[in-house]
Amino acid sequence: MTYDPSQKLSVFSVRYRWQFIATMTVHIMTLTHGIAVGWLSPSLRLLASDESPLGDPLTITQASWVGSLIGLGSLTGNIIFGLLLDRLGRKVCMYFLAIPNMIYWILIYSAQDVTYLYAGRFLAGMSGGGCYVVLPIFIAEIADNSVRGALSSMAMMYVSIGMMVGFTLASYLPYYLMPCIIVALPVVFMLSVIGLSETPQYLLRRGRDDQAEKSFYFYKNLTPPTSSDKEASQHDAAKIEFDTFRLQVLSGGVTESISWRDFINVPTLKIFGLIFVLIICNQLSGSFAIFNYTSHIFAELGNNLDPNTSTIVVGAAQLVGIFSAVVLVDRLGRRVLLLTSMGGMGLGELAIALLKCFASDEFLNQNGWLPLVIMCLVACIASLGVIALIFIIIIELLPAKIRSIGTSLSMATFSGFIFVALKIYPTMIYDQGLAATMFMSAGMCLFGFIVLGLFLPETKGKLMTH
Repeated sequence: MTYDPSQKLSVFSVRYRWQFIATMTVHIMTLTHGIAVGWLSPSLRLLASDESPLGDPLTITQASWVGSLIGLGSLTGNIIFGLLLDRLGRKVCMYFLAIPNMIYWILIYSAQDVTYLYAGRFLAGMSGGGCYVVLPIFIAEIADNSVRGALSSMAMMYVSIGMMVGFTLASYLPYYLMPCIIVALPVVFMLSVIGLSETPQYLLRRGRDDQAEKSFYFYKNLTPPTSSDKEASQHDAAKIEFDTFRLQVLSGGVTESISWRDFINVPTLKIFGLIFVLIICNQLSGSFAIFNYTSHIFAELGNNLDPNTSTIVVGAAQLVGIFSAVVLVDRLGRRVLLLTSMGGMGLGELAIALLKCFASDEFLNQNGWLPLVIMCLVACIASLGVIALIFIIIIELLPAKIRSIGTSLSMATFSGFIFVALKIYPTMIYDQGLAATMFMSAGMCLFGFIVLGLFLPETKGKLMTH
């Protein structure tokens, strides 16, 4: 089978079959991480009650540590897996992702006191932090340029589905039953990954050209050259495509040693500056923190619906936004979706702030549906770009030579800002008020819209070999 780059193929085309299957397979782990995140909210209510499975109810301080230790674990996972990625390879690192998550569910089941939960949440974070480094690089390296955006932006879709599944299961299943079911997922993931090949880029970096060629044909669904005549096989279309790819990879300097000069130069510093702005705007615009305090925002705005129902509805709106990003990202490009998302999110947060400042209690009581509609719109448009595209934009901006370490540093910074945002937002909402918090978030969206609008290049179609 040969491939004409000018052809417009869908993500389900034969050319992309194994890229699509591999992406679905590795996202079993992303789904499992999402379930671990979603488990927290309903379970904390049970653990803090008199019916706590641990015996004594959790104190507020203990509950906050159970919540926030996943962030510290994520930071640790970002750094550890970032260091291992180029040493052990993408596939070996994927096996290691499953182990901390498996131990997490065992600790949840066997917990005798709160220290089991502390250790478990830290390990769950470590697994999730590793997922955010290893899986986006693996997917970006196996995917064709024309579907890379769609396949890469699926990560947040699986996290969101996992969070909804975790929230729902933890709300309705007995405490001890859920870990027994979900612990099977990391095992399924480890068994499924056995059938996948290491990425061609990593194998070329290690000088294993024959294995790299087989991996390239596997992920591109190409028929390897069959002619025993070496000269004739040189003219085979699949062979020509691999040789072109090999030259592109090796010309990117991936086989050379990395030095500090690869980081301290004007083009690379500009890239890290853009990534830093992208991260702070992603977190301080409230894209993650706001959805952790959805119930409180609804209570402030007089929404009369059941908090759990409202949270699930907002989660569904988030899924619609992420699915739209998957469909549109390779058609419209990264810049258009990101800037539309940032601008729309800022306007939605401004609407929440104005509603809190100027709407009377009578108006809010008569229009109890309005806060839910606005939050759903914010969730949907935030997911369209700010949430869905951060990983693919970071990976596409970074040069191939420092991509693994650069992604690790970026994700560590990202995890740090998640921790900061989750600490800042409740304090601001309770001390400064909801309106001030929303004005600040909208201001960060405006800042990001201007800076990224001026300086962020379009990375759609960029070769991953440079």
